[in-house]
Amino acid sequence: MKVELTVEPLGSWIDTNGKPLIIAGPCSAETEDQLVETARQLKELNAVHVIRAGVWKPRTRPGSFEGMGEAALPWIQRAKAETGLPFAVEVATPEHIELALKYGVDILWVGARTTVNPFNVQEIADALRGVDVPVLVKNPVNPDLALWVGAFERLAGAGISKLGAIHRGFATGEASKYRNVPMWQMAIELKSIFPQLPLIGDPSHMAGKRAYLNELAQMAMDLNYDGLIVESHIDPDKAWSDAAQQLTPAAFGDMLDHLQIRQVESQNLEFQSFMEQSRRNIDNVDRQIVEMLGARMALVERLAEYKRDNNVTLFQPDRWKEILKTRTELGKKLNLYPELVEEIYKIIHMESIRKQTEIIHSATQDV
Repeated sequence: MKVELTVEPLGSWIDTNGKPLIIAGPCSAETEDQLVETARQLKELNAVHVIRAGVWKPRTRPGSFEGMGEAALPWIQRAKAETGLPFAVEVATPEHIELALKYGVDILWVGARTTVNPFNVQEIADALRGVDVPVLVKNPVNPDLALWVGAFERLAGAGISKLGAIHRGFATGEASKYRNVPMWQMAIELKSIFPQLPLIGDPSHMAGKRAYLNELAQMAMDLNYDGLIVESHIDPDKAWSDAAQQLTPAAFGDMLDHLQIRQVESQNLEFQSFMEQSRRNIDNVDRQIVEMLGARMALVERLAEYKRDNNVTLFQPDRWKEILKTRTELGKKLNLYPELVEEIYKIIHMESIRKQTEIIHSATQDV
């Protein structure tokens, strides 16, 4: 059953003075001094709204550092007392929630490895019933929008209204310079489903390497994200987890200084006129694209009938290879990325096979 999402505005549960929400802190709370000193240096930037740290670390394989657990929670209390900033931690079980709230953690987040399991998410939702605390939900590890949407619906069903999404990229199995492929369109689609839901970019987990943090953070801002969550450590190279993707507070401050925060709209009349005309032109081109797709599918249907009547297989590998080769080459000449053209034609090809299968099966049923 679909649950209606009622989300409180970001500004109702944390004051950012109209600026993007900035959450920063170490991947893991390792020692009291490490956590408190990192929090102190981040506070001095005068740009961080929330400190984050991993207390329980759900690692992919056993034997890795899995967090200090409850022992780190008093350190968080000290860090809060010294900086005056709220604190966020990841929770994966009802026991984590109970302990985090007991020690005064202000914001909870559900990690990617938890979001992927509806049973775990429901346990968390049940444990949070009646609790007034902001909850952020990271996208699932794999690119499954329904799992992400379902997590919010489960939490909303438990009465949680202070909700936000963290976009940390996806494990796709494809070669990429990033640790997790951003797949920005997935986050944009989530935003189209829940327009009021705050969206926070996690460039640290997308990048996997600090060299890519700036470009990913800027992209999130260019897409009008509501904020960023970034891993920062006083000595990143000696971090006990995810060392390669963490920044010193000073380097993080420098990154923030160079971020360009763009306007959503402009009051410039010339700009507005240009935008209106450009959108009309795009609408016209889009209509032609859809009309041409319709014409292509009509040809496919006719082709399917001939294949059926002549007992020929639907899928012909040599023809498919030729289509991919010639279309991507044409795309290059038109300054289109080959990956874009290839993905588009994969979708078109899947629909062509579906349409041809439908025609052949309908004919068989008629007999």
